[in-house]
Amino acid sequence: MRTSLWASALLVAALAAVPCVASAQERKSSPALPASVVNLNVATIEQLDALPGIGRSTAQRIVDYRQKNGGFKKIEELMNVKGIGEKAFLKLKPMVTVAGKPEKPTGQA
Repeated sequence: MRTSLWASALLVAALAAVPCVASAQERKSSPALPASVVNLNVATIEQLDALPGIGRSTAQRIVDYRQKNGGFKKIEELMNVKGIGEKAFLKLKPMVTVAGKPEKPTGQA
């Protein structure tokens, strides 16, 4: 009787530990999520790269778009950047903002 109780307790403890191990593995394999909402008009390449589905080259294209067009007036403009379609945008939408007034591009009145 004591052996089966001990075995049952061991099984319960092992099963309780499984979700913790899985979530730790998921955290290691998934890209780091930004700690707060990312402002597309001031974010660095590193901050943009931390967004899910945005790699370094796409982050650079976002910065290039921002510089060329004087910033983002609305977050939907993100879909104008090569590599960001509607599906990717919908995932990013709750993580980005364009708070603050964008600057005019250099050379325009």
